[in-house]
Amino acid sequence: MINHPTPTFPNSQMESLRSALPLLLLFLLPAAVHGWGVDGHYTTCKIAQGRLSEAASNAVKDLLPKYAEGDLASQCSWADHVKFRYHWSSALHYIDTPDNLCTYQYTRDCKDEDGVAGRCVAGAIKNYTTQLLDYGKQTTQYNLTEALLFLSHYMGDIHQPLHVGFTSDRGGNTINVHWFTRKSELHHVWDDSIIETAEERFYDSNVENLVNAIQTNITKEWADQVPTWEKCSRNQNTCPNIYASEGIKAACSWAYKGVGNDSVLGDDYFLSRLPIVNWRLAQGGVRLAATLNKIFG
Repeated sequence: MINHPTPTFPNSQMESLRSALPLLLLFLLPAAVHGWGVDGHYTTCKIAQGRLSEAASNAVKDLLPKYAEGDLASQCSWADHVKFRYHWSSALHYIDTPDNLCTYQYTRDCKDEDGVAGRCVAGAIKNYTTQLLDYGKQTTQYNLTEALLFLSHYMGDIHQPLHVGFTSDRGGNTINVHWFTRKSELHHVWDDSIIETAEERFYDSNVENLVNAIQTNITKEWADQVPTWEKCSRNQNTCPNIYASEGIKAACSWAYKGVGNDSVLGDDYFLSRLPIVNWRLAQGGVRLAATLNKIFG
């Protein structure tokens, strides 16, 4: 595990998010989805909130905007919306790695397009985890509501395999494919299409049914894996370098494998990749909960 300093990001504006966010979400609608789509992020956060300790659950509810009514999952796509306001945050959703190496190294890969170190999704997770440790202190320089929403979203992003993808194709964004008969990009397939198709075929087009199915797998089929997912290095509240290394391996083994420009992706691709999507959604939710439990006690 690489030990590295917490990266420095521009401070978010310190006005109360609880009052500003409703208007922000009303006027800032995303032109494109980045990271898991809305349902993917919802699933990750729904799984996480169900696994929180009492202290962590209370802290999360305290930090959420009042209109969220204590539901973290309802706010887990917030970070995608505010990229249009916080332009500096765009680089924090992904990691570009060298083409075809299928490896991730923090010092080599965690940087933005200008080469600024620490500005990637792994660095962002470390940063916002550190910010949230100020919860309960009398004063803080950070907006902890925003820190919670950023961390929750980025924990989902880092578990989407193509968010730790190849530099030349921008994580599959420039690989044009057909998802069955519909034109798409490989990145969008992993953000949205696999999940949406699964919901239509297996879950009555209801994201809650998808969440319930994955939660069942966490407690039964994957129960023996969960302690390993939650495990982190000594004295570390979260381990994004591990999550990113897993991500690029999954991208090479599953997302990119057998796909080129103009590939037609149908049932063979869908049915073989869906278990990987569900597995990464589960890991993201379990690890978000573990991180928040360590932060808030």
